[in-house]
Amino acid sequence: MDMEKLTPRRPYLMRAFYDWLVDNDLTPHLVADATLPGVKVPMEFVSDGQIVLNIAPRAVGNLELGNEAVSFNARFSGRPHSVIVPLYAAVAIYARENGAGTMFEPEPAYAGDMAAFDEHDEAEHDSSVEQKEEALTPVSALVEVSDGGEPDDEPPRPRGRPSLRVVK
Repeated sequence: MDMEKLTPRRPYLMRAFYDWLVDNDLTPHLVADATLPGVKVPMEFVSDGQIVLNIAPRAVGNLELGNEAVSFNARFSGRPHSVIVPLYAAVAIYARENGAGTMFEPEPAYAGDMAAFDEHDEAEHDSSVEQKEEALTPVSALVEVSDGGEPDDEPPRPRGRPSLRVVK
């Protein structure tokens, strides 16, 4: 059978390596190319166009290792984010503890996905720019808000003696 007609191997390998790492009490990390279209990650954590994501069960919520994308909810610096990594953007999955895992090779099945997404993304971007221009209205006046008190730079001074006791 022709290799180009087969479904991509990446989703199956991703799920297999994820299960193997978790079964062996290792921490699975996913490396993704954040520069590709369709990747939704917090950009402040991207380094050299890539991001390393801890996808351990205790670190993420609603993890879905689908045939098209890896999606989950996680906190980055205490802020919740919804993360979506299309499988064509997945570079590798490995264990944080010892580096066991695999890098994914390019697959012809994903070349068409990326091209189709580029065309859809450009059309969506053009329509969203028009909508944003219509939604913006000028600010006619500035409103000053004052609480009338001193700035809260210093915490209140403690009064009286300390209330801690030594317990033996």
